[in-house]
Amino acid sequence: MIDVNVNLFRWPYRRLIGDDSESLVARLRARGVTQAWAGSYEALLCRDMAGVNLRLAEACVRSSPGFLLPFGCVNPKLPDWQEDLRRCHETHRMAGIRLYPNYHGYTLDDPSCTQLLSNAADRRLIVQIVLSMEDTRTQLNVIQPVDPSPLADLLHRFPQLRVVLLNKGGWTDDDAGESIAKIRKAENAYFDIAMNEGVGGLERLIAATSPARVLFGSHSPFFYFESASLKVRSAALPADQEQALCEGNARSLVGLDS
Repeated sequence: MIDVNVNLFRWPYRRLIGDDSESLVARLRARGVTQAWAGSYEALLCRDMAGVNLRLAEACVRSSPGFLLPFGCVNPKLPDWQEDLRRCHETHRMAGIRLYPNYHGYTLDDPSCTQLLSNAADRRLIVQIVLSMEDTRTQLNVIQPVDPSPLADLLHRFPQLRVVLLNKGGWTDDDAGESIAKIRKAENAYFDIAMNEGVGGLERLIAATSPARVLFGSHSPFFYFESASLKVRSAALPADQEQALCEGNARSLVGLDS
């Protein structure tokens, strides 16, 4: 199993079970995970992205080489973000980056974000966009979810861009609108299951998008890992679809099958 949505270090607002790297790795391994794509909670509020990404890369190597795959953060509203992107790709050899537009104060149609996505596509980096980190009802300082609508045009504009959309439900809503419908059908858009809820939610997500573009993501350690694994178990998917969701799609996306 490959988990495409975990985070290292401390959540800014409270302690979490598994918020040290060694403990998180042990908990994931015990549940059958063979690789985890890791971002850093430090990226949410820190302005020194170079330091954030260095610490993330070092922690992934120190804790479990080959198990934790670091996804660094680039904030296009900070000076010299192009250098942060270069370091993620060339220095740390990361497979991709993870963006937090709502925490960093930009929208997906901001010109700086468009340029970042273009540059990431040129470098063949996976771009994970975190649409929310927690339910607004539990937040001390309310940070609204990211509006994904601009991606409807950007995914078409940059066909080499590979985007993984993390932490959003509602992809299957009938009244979601034309932009969401375009995103669901875009062949370079992928969807994790961490915040996909409701009876039959996983089956409906696969039907609305593609069996080849839904990925297993737990949002650990903020969410209990079992929340995601039980979604898969209760869905009773055909064996080939379950294998693709839990491992095959992620392996193909990151190039492990090439």
